[in-house]
Amino acid sequence: MSLASKSVGRRERNKQDKLDRITAAAKELFSVHGVDEVTTQQIADKADIGTGTLFLYAKTKGELLLLVQNSSYADALVRGRAAAEKIPDVLEAVMAIVRPVVECNRAQVDNGRTYLREMVFGDPEEPHHRDALALSLQTEQAIEAILLRDERVTEPQATARAHIVSAIMFVSMAVAANIDRTVDDLLQDIRKQAEVLLCPTGA
Repeated sequence: MSLASKSVGRRERNKQDKLDRITAAAKELFSVHGVDEVTTQQIADKADIGTGTLFLYAKTKGELLLLVQNSSYADALVRGRAAAEKIPDVLEAVMAIVRPVVECNRAQVDNGRTYLREMVFGDPEEPHHRDALALSLQTEQAIEAILLRDERVTEPQATARAHIVSAIMFVSMAVAANIDRTVDDLLQDIRKQAEVLLCPTGA
């Protein structure tokens, strides 16, 4: 291996190490105090880096929240897909995708709602925002794949219905009226709406 290759490898490892430290620091502080009560300086101090370095990885506190929540969201989606594969019933399988995503989002309610707001109104040119939108699309695709188990459902129908289920889920998590509702309450509401869409009377 050339000296240049070793240098690039070391530089990449250092970048990943800093990113890991930033993610861990932000995750802990956001979890304990909530995103609104944490400053970027506190995150930089806990990650043992300068604020200038911090902003190389995320330009705003909103982007830092996206970074943290995206990691948890990705893990939740993996769990949901694995659970759904073992469930033959379409509605139950869809809810198996939805449940861990809702649980992840409601682990800290204010953080979860801010995350959704950042997804909708954040800068799509920022990498963590793009990752969040990609995760939302992956959720829809996972639901679409379940709906296509039913041979009577066409691909356009599955795509549209998956988009609607995803919208139901995100609105249920984001709306202010649901701040004090439990995860089970939200899941029950989402299930009722999804059932009307996916299992209409007489279908």
